[in-house]
Amino acid sequence: MASLLAQMGLPILFGIAWGIIKPSGLDAELTRRVLATVVFNLLLPTLVLSVLWRSEIGLEALKISLFGIGIIALGAAMMWLVSRFYTIRQPLLGAAILATAFPNVTYLGLPVLEQAFGPWTRSLVIQIDLFAAMPLVLVMGAAIGRHYGEGDKQGLNSILRSLLANPPLIAAVLAVTLNLNGIPLPFWLGAMLDKLAAAVIPLMLLALGMGLNWNSLNRRNIPLSILVAAFRLAAVPFFGVMLGARLGFSGDKLAALVMEAGMPSMMLGVVFCDRYRLDTAFYSMIVVLSTTIGLFSVALWQELLTHY
Repeated sequence: MASLLAQMGLPILFGIAWGIIKPSGLDAELTRRVLATVVFNLLLPTLVLSVLWRSEIGLEALKISLFGIGIIALGAAMMWLVSRFYTIRQPLLGAAILATAFPNVTYLGLPVLEQAFGPWTRSLVIQIDLFAAMPLVLVMGAAIGRHYGEGDKQGLNSILRSLLANPPLIAAVLAVTLNLNGIPLPFWLGAMLDKLAAAVIPLMLLALGMGLNWNSLNRRNIPLSILVAAFRLAAVPFFGVMLGARLGFSGDKLAALVMEAGMPSMMLGVVFCDRYRLDTAFYSMIVVLSTTIGLFSVALWQELLTHY
């Protein structure tokens, strides 16, 4: 556990330190956006293409997708049920639902699972992200933003454009098409894709550290933020144990899925909060809190499920 925390924590700490030191006068937020843009538009698609082109795609891929959909739906439902008993401002509730529903599947999940179990987890993470989390973020996340927020009322056409103009998703469709048609990955292309993909994990962790907004922490929202973090890091992965076992997973594969279910809140939610005028400060606070605690809780889930 200590080794995993060190390997994950150090790059994140370097990202946090960047925001304090500002090497060459480069602001952390601006640098993070540049890194995130490079990763999302170039490096992550190469990783997706490399992994899914070589993977065995069958019934298990469908089960993994169903697992991803199940944990996201549960997270959203839990927070919605809380709102039936307690009055919560609409923008605050929208942010809380997003933070509870959507885990940081790729930017933290990919490096954590690869360090914990090995390269085979890349396929699992990518399938959860591209065939469950990402479509639901763009469709359900936008619907939550429109319902609880006051900003851009993004329509169906805009949502479809977001799905189609998505480099990792395009790479996934291409990779699955080539895979199912039995077209082999050329050695020279595979070697090049692997070199580019190798940069994904360290840059993701570095960008994650740069994006943590410590100024968002405030006392007023601490009770609700603790509840959201408890749902995200404990209740949802607990449900994931039962769902994963029900779908036929066991051993390291079940442990990896449960750890994905217990990842901290996704950072992309800040963009949705800004666009739809949800409570961005509260969401940022959840990201900081859940990421800080989550580095320990996901390692704990690994320990608990090692002999499950």
